[in-house]
Amino acid sequence: MVEALNERMRALRYAVNRLSPTPLLVRAGIFLTVLVGLLVAYPQEALVPRGLLALVVVAVLPAVGPRRLWATFAALVTVGGWLVATLGFDRPSELWRLLAVATLLYLAHTLCALAALLPLDAVVDPDVVLRWLTRAGGVVLASAVLGTVLAWLGGVGGDRGSQVATVAGLLVAVGLSALLGSLLRRR
Repeated sequence: MVEALNERMRALRYAVNRLSPTPLLVRAGIFLTVLVGLLVAYPQEALVPRGLLALVVVAVLPAVGPRRLWATFAALVTVGGWLVATLGFDRPSELWRLLAVATLLYLAHTLCALAALLPLDAVVDPDVVLRWLTRAGGVVLASAVLGTVLAWLGGVGGDRGSQVATVAGLLVAVGLSALLGSLLRRR
């Protein structure tokens, strides 16, 4: 029994000694991104010590297990916090807060995808992570610009403006679906 415990301790020490800094930094980025997203989404009334502890646990889970369902779980908890804040606490849905939550959700998702590809002992060129984050930044910027334009279109024309924004959003969704479908067929 003692020998088996010693063997497990040696294996753990060996694994810890082989850890590489880049995968650990990516996982720290996941934790911070998810935590900030949760703090932006939830109302201040929910940020009591017990609630903060629960949010920290939710943020740790995808950082520890990026290949599992924890990234989806954290995204659902974030969206739930947004809904609780806007519907339950009547917090106005401001554009900057919506863009921040959407950006942080996307960054957490893409960092989880990167972390799922990187073993903890991988030696990674920093340019790989930089290119990954640059592409993610381009997607975030394009989405923020498009979202801002659609929100502006929603305010133009009174009640008809929201119909224009809805139709424009649907056209964008259909166009992106067609683009993704054609990219998949090309493969």
